[in-house]
Amino acid sequence: MGRTYIVEEAVGQYLSNINLQGKAFVSGLLIGQCSSQKDYVILATRTPPKEEQNESPKHSKAKLDSLDEEWATEHAHQVSRMLPGGLLVLGVFIITALEMGNEFQNTLRRLVFAVEKSVNKKRLWNFTEEEVSERVILHFCSSTKKIFCRTYDIHDPKSSAKPADWKYQNGLSASWLSLECTVYVNIHVPLSTTSVSYTLEKNTKNGLARWAKQIEDGIYLINGQVKDEDSDLLEGQKKSSRGNTQAANHSFDIRVLTQLLLNSDHRSTAMVQICSGSVNLKGAVKCRAYIHSHKPKVKDAVQAMKRDILNTVADRCEILFEDLLLNEIPEKKVMSIKLNSEKEFHILPHRVFVPIPGSTVMLCDYKFGDESTEEIRDHFIEMLDHMIQIEDLEIAEEINTACISSSIDTEASLENTDDEQPKHPIKTTIVLKIQQNIGVIAAFAVAALAAGISFHYFSD
Repeated sequence: MGRTYIVEEAVGQYLSNINLQGKAFVSGLLIGQCSSQKDYVILATRTPPKEEQNESPKHSKAKLDSLDEEWATEHAHQVSRMLPGGLLVLGVFIITALEMGNEFQNTLRRLVFAVEKSVNKKRLWNFTEEEVSERVILHFCSSTKKIFCRTYDIHDPKSSAKPADWKYQNGLSASWLSLECTVYVNIHVPLSTTSVSYTLEKNTKNGLARWAKQIEDGIYLINGQVKDEDSDLLEGQKKSSRGNTQAANHSFDIRVLTQLLLNSDHRSTAMVQICSGSVNLKGAVKCRAYIHSHKPKVKDAVQAMKRDILNTVADRCEILFEDLLLNEIPEKKVMSIKLNSEKEFHILPHRVFVPIPGSTVMLCDYKFGDESTEEIRDHFIEMLDHMIQIEDLEIAEEINTACISSSIDTEASLENTDDEQPKHPIKTTIVLKIQQNIGVIAAFAVAALAAGISFHYFSD
């Protein structure tokens, strides 16, 4: 017996409404949540077409082998940044006018493995052995409305397809539970004489990797209490007549306690190291996770929150570095630290939440302060192919300020492009801040995925 996928009815309607417009196929992503017994699909989004595909009708009758895997996986990577804790890219779909054939299945198999690799390659966490490792491929025939659903074990490149059930349910995520947390980040990364020559991105990631271990090993309080990880999250809570607790009444407050010192049974060794500078990341970030309301376990809720904490910090840094790569130095010399002044400020993207219609779940997005309302709206539509209401936006960090600062005692390029040593070492400081101007925010109505690598960039 294969896995069962419980699917929001709106997803089925979305797939039915997609018009091929003469194209051989339309592909996209399936988004939802895994559990030990069944998986939940709450959203589907098509991969946006390239500009040349929109402009040239010659592509309308392209064969399935023309599917651009690089384009599809980049879309998946950017969409994964918009998912709060608890949500994953569960698989891929393809819509054709023909019924399922070996050609379609082979293409989907390659694509689902490539997508999984893309969305996880820069994560600060790893899947556990107990977690579900199957991902779904779905073929939808626009002519007959027939569905072909199979799963693959993405941990086994040689795995064969397994049958799966695809069942629709109305209001699937209308009663899901939300978990909210504010995490205060304080990461200090000393730069040795060797690491000072690394890129700012690499040094920051090294610091994030060590910090991630603290987050993973932290103690998590749920509404001020430590709960057994195998206990029911809703234990002791009143249930409705239908047997489910309404999510509107259950937004859980999560607090994280991290250890400052090693346990007494661990030995530690002090080491003196000559440093040429440091990278610091400080501030508070808003985190949020969602979990299904069908007998959720404490350990699943804590895991979802851990991953949102790690994802949102890492994603903001990655988005900034992509933006600097594209906009600061066109010749791949990413923001040399040879500056005209001692300090330079860079705005990091801040987090905004956007609701899914008919659901308690909200997706997240990131935007830079200089993006226009039109740009933000267009980014969101391009990534998720869903319209949003301006009044439904939730600004997560109105009073939040966090910063990355790097202090270097010698001239260093963020990406070494030659072996030439600087002739005139200088001391500079770069301060990168996540900050929100309340007056500016009031003018921005929608959220944006502020990714440096846009689809327009790839199509150039």
